[in-house]
Amino acid sequence: MSRMFRSGLFHVLMLGLAIPMISASSAVAGASPSGAAAGRVELPVRMVVIFSSGVGYFEHGGTVQGNGSAELRFKADQINDILKSLVLEDLDGGKIGTIAYPSQDPIDKTLRNFQVDITSNPPLAELLNQLRGAPILVTVHAEQIEGTVLGLEKRRKILAGQNNQVMDEWVLNIMSGATLRSVLLDEVQKIEIRQPELQGELEKALSALAEARNQDKKPVIINFQGDGNRRVRLRYVIETPIWKTSYRLILPQKKGAKSKLQGWAIVENQTDTDWNEVQLSLVSGRPISFIEDLYKPIYVARPVVEPELYRSLRPQNYEGGISMPALAGAPMKEKRPASMELGADKTRSMFKKGLNLGEEDAAALAQFGAARPFDATSSVVSAASAEKLGELFQYTVGKASLPRHRSAMFPILTEDVAAERVSIFNPEVMPRNPLRGLLLHNSTDKHIMQGPVTVFEGGTYAGDAQIGNLTPGQDRLLSYALDLEVQVDPTQNRRESTIQTATIVKGVLNLTRKDTLSQEYVIQNKSDADRTLIIEHRFRKGWKLAGAKPFETTESHYRLKQTVPRGKTESMTVVEENVRGESISILPADIGPLESYSRSGEIPKGVRESIAKAVEFKRAMTDTERRLQEKRSALEDIDKEQNRIRANMGTVNTSSQYYTRLLEKLNSQETEIEAAQAEVRSLEKKLNDQRQALENYLANLSVS
Repeated sequence: MSRMFRSGLFHVLMLGLAIPMISASSAVAGASPSGAAAGRVELPVRMVVIFSSGVGYFEHGGTVQGNGSAELRFKADQINDILKSLVLEDLDGGKIGTIAYPSQDPIDKTLRNFQVDITSNPPLAELLNQLRGAPILVTVHAEQIEGTVLGLEKRRKILAGQNNQVMDEWVLNIMSGATLRSVLLDEVQKIEIRQPELQGELEKALSALAEARNQDKKPVIINFQGDGNRRVRLRYVIETPIWKTSYRLILPQKKGAKSKLQGWAIVENQTDTDWNEVQLSLVSGRPISFIEDLYKPIYVARPVVEPELYRSLRPQNYEGGISMPALAGAPMKEKRPASMELGADKTRSMFKKGLNLGEEDAAALAQFGAARPFDATSSVVSAASAEKLGELFQYTVGKASLPRHRSAMFPILTEDVAAERVSIFNPEVMPRNPLRGLLLHNSTDKHIMQGPVTVFEGGTYAGDAQIGNLTPGQDRLLSYALDLEVQVDPTQNRRESTIQTATIVKGVLNLTRKDTLSQEYVIQNKSDADRTLIIEHRFRKGWKLAGAKPFETTESHYRLKQTVPRGKTESMTVVEENVRGESISILPADIGPLESYSRSGEIPKGVRESIAKAVEFKRAMTDTERRLQEKRSALEDIDKEQNRIRANMGTVNTSSQYYTRLLEKLNSQETEIEAAQAEVRSLEKKLNDQRQALENYLANLSVS
């Protein structure tokens, strides 16, 4: 027993300190243990609406007599949703009382609020040290000692026969009357706290610690106040597994017969409440929903303000406000008894404030609550009823039962649909073979939610497909297998560019070009039946389809359809065109392209003639530039020759005949240089005049 004492607080319980469990009625502030239990009523689930966005709307209803209360239990992580969305109604003149729930104050902070601090899991000695001054009854062997805790001390004890090893032992000092007693803690069999108030504090601390460990279930106590029997109702939104759909598509063997589509909704009840004959609705909308931490207490550090003898009034800063317009009423499709009717306006307003929903979503949910009685009926034998609510869409399954923490499949669709067998080719999916598929037409009046489709053909399994959201009247492609009997060759393509027209604006030639891209698909049908082939052809930005007309388009592809007879090879050519503009400044442009444009039949005659005249200007300039370059080259050659002559003259006698000859040659070259320089200046002036003439011509040239 002595070793058990050293292990800590747990052994106080083992040795007889009784800690009673706190009931749901007494654990909540403001609820008396007897009154709450006596007036406790059951509020079963009457309606469940599950959204495809991961939230669920729940409605409970029942009868309460006088002052009563109801208890609902939720997971700890659902409390924030309850605090954000819970809506309460007393329909017969009563009042809503308090809503009490266990606090989620950090456990360390909660434990430190008790007279006995067990935050750090103190050993028994430390715990008793906190009880100094408390009356206790200690049992040691056969003796009982009653007195007051004076304190604890640690003594060192030498162990005989063990090489004088030293150990510590705790001694409890007790004041019993006028006597001081010291008791070895290891020899104590039992300790009783004789002060009820202190014992209660320790019991509460242990209960808080046990409750903090139980994070799974939290009781929420709802109090109603009034006289007589009254109908009450409560609603809330919590996180819920999304409902899912799966389909079975049975293709007919007879040509022309319709296919059968069976749809099932997969629903999970992850709450702690059984659903017994609840009005179950499944909604495909996505209302905005979020989680805000309202459950955990938040403490804000406050500034310390020293008193002032004269404190001036400080100016206040006020945030701008938004006035809320009155909500317009909405017509109700069904009527409930006058005593139960709240009205769509009031219900929608309640949802907007309590559930943080938008106008359309609140209006839609209002129809579930205000405009629909609890006993609304719908058949679940063959299919659920479907209804469109603004941007939302719902399946009303009707009366459904589902035990807690169980899942179930409900039939929501059993309809004949039109399905055309097709092969679907997309070279980005498979480079040579198309996929076997269907062009499904939603001929029902129901919204088909996205989900997997299992396809059965000829009495056996054919493959799996995936379908997206499909509204009534829409068509959708499905593919479920590889079509090995059809091959497609998409490798033949050709691209060309032609000029359509041209204009000149202030010397700038503006060309309009048309680029044409031809893609040929060669289709070989090796099967013994005709095939309807759908080709998904990716379109290019800025290009337009010419000739062939697709039967539908997506965000990235044209879809074209062609029937290929059995055993035949055919082709489909897809032509795309792109008209683009090109601008060319005539002044710096080369003559070659300009001459080509001046002879192009697609360009208007006036534009061609203007280009031809500009070409003449540029040819004349080119001839002058050529002659000018020749003269400059000749001057460079003379200059090089003169440098050679001067070098030679420096090596011979000035009175020699060779020197005289070189001197005469220099003199002759100087005459040539003067004439060439004069001609260069003349050509430069001519070139400048020609360039100016071209610029003047082009500056005012605008032809279309």
